[in-house]
Amino acid sequence: MAQPDDILPDTLTKMRLSELDYDLPIELIAQEPLERRDEARLLVLERRQGTIEHSRFYKIGRYLREGDLLVLNNTRVFPARLLTRKESGGAVELLFVRPAENPPGAWITLARTHRGLREGTRLKLDDGHTLSVVGFFKPGRPLVVSSDGPIEALLEAHGAPALPHYIRRPVAAGDLDHYQTVYAEPSGAVAAPTAGLHFTPELISELEANGVRHAFLTLHIGPGTFVPVRSDAVEGHSMEAEWYTIPPATVTAIDSARRLGGRIIAVGTSSARALESYAITGDVEGATGLFIFPGFRFKLVESMVTNFHMPRTTVLALVMALAGRDQILAAYRDAVRHRYRFLSYGDSMLIL
Repeated sequence: MAQPDDILPDTLTKMRLSELDYDLPIELIAQEPLERRDEARLLVLERRQGTIEHSRFYKIGRYLREGDLLVLNNTRVFPARLLTRKESGGAVELLFVRPAENPPGAWITLARTHRGLREGTRLKLDDGHTLSVVGFFKPGRPLVVSSDGPIEALLEAHGAPALPHYIRRPVAAGDLDHYQTVYAEPSGAVAAPTAGLHFTPELISELEANGVRHAFLTLHIGPGTFVPVRSDAVEGHSMEAEWYTIPPATVTAIDSARRLGGRIIAVGTSSARALESYAITGDVEGATGLFIFPGFRFKLVESMVTNFHMPRTTVLALVMALAGRDQILAAYRDAVRHRYRFLSYGDSMLIL
């Protein structure tokens, strides 16, 4: 968690929930990915000058310079959503969050059902596989085990990606590939680090050839990314902890970039949270519940690649912390005027 010294004391109680609002026309919420990832539009916000420029993502190298370091989250989205039925026939949609420490083989889940689940409830898939509720991690988080082999195998065979609720269509066959960065490796995320969806291998190679380096960390994004801020005082919101790892090669790359005057550019809010958690604690691995909102003093992140976010969310608060609330809202209004595509499958923003 952020320590008191990392938040400016005179701003702690000044942000209200209403300050995370803006008008988002529903028709601008992207429902499908682009055919070419790097064809996404790119809004470039130069925060010190207060200027806005409109471009395309494949041109991002024009705004970066030799020695800059892009830090990307390489978590892999797994097919976390599973449709089951109770023995009585009632439908239960399960979202598998992560393996539990106890009992062995159990997973922590979220359940969508007409009536709540109880310990001992048995759930069946259409092909006959059986799951059982063996307890609760905490209220509303059933612990589920499989009687037909590891849950990981069950999800790979029958699961679907948990697309955000604002994508108002059935999951399509290609969504697990499209809702995945091209550099994804360790599996463990419920939601994609969407700022990275615009990169292609060719673009990464082009940037590298021009002296823009990149390094990876891992933060497994959980369902907390979908949870809106509900506390009227923004700082009263509590984020669910997520596991992150920053490998030695990335620590070395960060130190080298800073020594040579390059900018540390977080690709996505998840990368920013992991980097700032490391900067505060010195821990290269651990669970972070760091909530970044205006008043936060960034220690590592100087710039950011990010998508356009929902109102009243922690990720919107984070980009406001970096660029300032007024500048972000002005940029969002400009994006709406120019009919940008918003949210996970939408367009991109570069904050310099």
